[in-house]
Amino acid sequence: MPETLITLSSDPVPAPPALTSGEWGADVCFLGRMRDTEDGRRITGIEYTAYPEMALRELHAIAAAMQTEHGAHPLRVHHRTGFVPAGEPSILIATGGRHSAAAFALCHEYLRRIKATVPVWKRPVFA
Repeated sequence: MPETLITLSSDPVPAPPALTSGEWGADVCFLGRMRDTEDGRRITGIEYTAYPEMALRELHAIAAAMQTEHGAHPLRVHHRTGFVPAGEPSILIATGGRHSAAAFALCHEYLRRIKATVPVWKRPVFA
């Protein structure tokens, strides 16, 4: 079974992992980086808050559903909490597939589900 690692913390987003198995023909990594504007106004960053137990439970539920729906695949998700300065990443989603189209689709679907259901809230800090 490929590795799944999910974290939610104030720690910076780690370096994208290398998939270690020759089974995966494609590695896809998404870094969601903080822009320096929000609604046309300059910001210094975003303050992320979460209900950690619920957020982690939902992240793991998404991963389990995706593994069931799309077959086993490696996954690394890290979502930051606390203040994230403009220019720094707030989320990492790294996954792999046997082919590039499948790996891109997985990464996109993880991002869509995370944004839709995980209880993480953001508040821009205006300059």
